[in-house]
Amino acid sequence: MSGETFWQSRRFCVTGGAGFLGNFVVEKLKGRGAKDIFIPRIEEYDLVKPEDLERMLDDARPDVILHLAAQVGGIGANREHPAEFFYNNLMMGVQLMHKAWQRGVEKFVAIGTVCAYPKFTPVPFREDDLWNGYPEETNAPYGLAKKMLLVQAQAYRQQYGYNAIFLLPVNLYGPRDNFDLNSSHVIPALIRKFVEAKEAGRDKVEVWGDGSPTREFIYVEDAAEGILLAAERYNGVDPVNIGSGFEISIKDLAEMTSRMTGFEGDITWNVDKPNGQPRRALDTSRAQERFGFKAQVDFEEGLQRTIQWFQQNRSHR
Repeated sequence: MSGETFWQSRRFCVTGGAGFLGNFVVEKLKGRGAKDIFIPRIEEYDLVKPEDLERMLDDARPDVILHLAAQVGGIGANREHPAEFFYNNLMMGVQLMHKAWQRGVEKFVAIGTVCAYPKFTPVPFREDDLWNGYPEETNAPYGLAKKMLLVQAQAYRQQYGYNAIFLLPVNLYGPRDNFDLNSSHVIPALIRKFVEAKEAGRDKVEVWGDGSPTREFIYVEDAAEGILLAAERYNGVDPVNIGSGFEISIKDLAEMTSRMTGFEGDITWNVDKPNGQPRRALDTSRAQERFGFKAQVDFEEGLQRTIQWFQQNRSHR
C-alpha cells in the first residue's frame, strides 16, 4: 500500500492532539492527506474516566489511535504531583489500549517517554536497556506509568495478535511549547527567564542544579515526523527511540540560550535544586533501520526558531 493510501483511507484519533506535540502531528497528518482526524479535547472527554473513553471512541470510530495525551511537567511538577502523574497517565493509556483492542481498532501507537529509562542507563540509551534498573526518582511514577503501555502492547500482541507499537521520544522543544515557569521543561523555562531578565535589566539569572547533567532534545516537528513514519511503516514488538542523537550539558544549553536571547548578565546555579538524571542521550539507530527516521533540524537552528516564536507571541499570552 502506498503511503498516500494509508493516510487517506483511514480515520485517525489523536489523543493530546490539541497539545504541543499533537498540534504538529495533526498538521503533518493533514499534510499527508488524512481527511478524518478526531481530536478529543479534555473539556469534553476526560480519558481517565471509562464512560468518557467509551463515548470518545463512539464519536471517533478510529482505525488508528495515536495516543499522545499525557499529564506532563518538569522536575518540580513531578515532585509535587507524583500520584496524579502515575494514576492519570496509567489509567488513560491502559484503558484506551484495551478498548481499542476490544473494538477492533486496526493500530495503536503508544507514545512513551525517555523518563522510562533507568537512572544509570549506559549512554547512549539503547532500547534493550529499558529494564536494567529503576528510573530517576523524581519522575519515576510518570515514567513507569507510561512504560506499562509497552508491557501492555507486547502482551496484547502476544495473546491477541494486536498491532500496538511503542515509541520513546526524547525531550521535545520548539515553537508553541509551554512557557509557564511552574510546569515547563528546561528549554522554554530558560528562554523565558533570559528574555524577561534582559527586558527587566537584571544582571543575573538563576538556573536549577549545577549545570552538569546532559540532555538530548528533539525539535517538535522532527518528533512528529518520526511518529507518523512509525504509524505508517512500523508494526513491530520492540520499543523504538525517537531522538536527534545530539547531547548537550545544561550548562552549555544555558550559555547558548543566554547568548541567543542577548542576555549579558551572569548565570547563577542553585545547587540545592535537583539535577535530575545525570546523562540522557539516545541511540537512534533502530528508528532509522525499522522505518527510515532521522531527525533533520540542527539544535542551534531549532533553538533560534523557538526563541523567535516566544519573542513574537508572548505579548498575546
